[in-house]
Amino acid sequence: MTSNPAQRFYDRISHAYDMIADGGEHVARERGLELLAAQPGESILEVGFGTGHSLVSLAKAVGDTGKVVGVDISSGMRDVAQKRLEKSGHAHNVELVVQETPPLPFEDAQFDAVVMSFTLELFPIAEIPAVLAECKRVLKNNGRLSVVSMAEVLPDDHASILEHSYVWMHTHFPHIVDCQPIPVEAMITDAGFTITTQERMGLFTMPVAIVIATNQ
Repeated sequence: MTSNPAQRFYDRISHAYDMIADGGEHVARERGLELLAAQPGESILEVGFGTGHSLVSLAKAVGDTGKVVGVDISSGMRDVAQKRLEKSGHAHNVELVVQETPPLPFEDAQFDAVVMSFTLELFPIAEIPAVLAECKRVLKNNGRLSVVSMAEVLPDDHASILEHSYVWMHTHFPHIVDCQPIPVEAMITDAGFTITTQERMGLFTMPVAIVIATNQ
């Protein structure tokens, strides 16, 4: 049995995750994929593939000449995602890897794009620069990074009561509320990416950032 509490948690909820969270997250996740605009023949990595919705969309977009790879901490999520891929008919050009990250178990300059949706904010704040550095390493020159994440409010905005409560819960009960709003745009820029597109939307009154950046 794994000693990683996050892995055990996601293994336990893998078969119910879509009912728990995806009903609210899917709009932002799908918008991130729309802005990424994956192309036929591309090689794309998804970090934290969860139950596999994005994997199916990406596999359709890159086609038989492309390749999609997913890495996730949870074997339970892998099993759910694999079933979804097989049902969709797109399992043949998708490879799933179960491993803790960072580091990413891939060679340098291997992917045209790296995708993360409601994943980056799950890492401890101090670890996020290393995660983004690994994304930069495995991306080709001018490769694209797509991040959808819970975000800190912008300087001119005000946090909702729900967001204040969420942050307090994460601070005091991280084993229950395992993610936190992060300064998404600033962290991506600090990692050496160039942001080309950025949008924000609300999720239960909390801000979600959708960012497309290039590796230059």
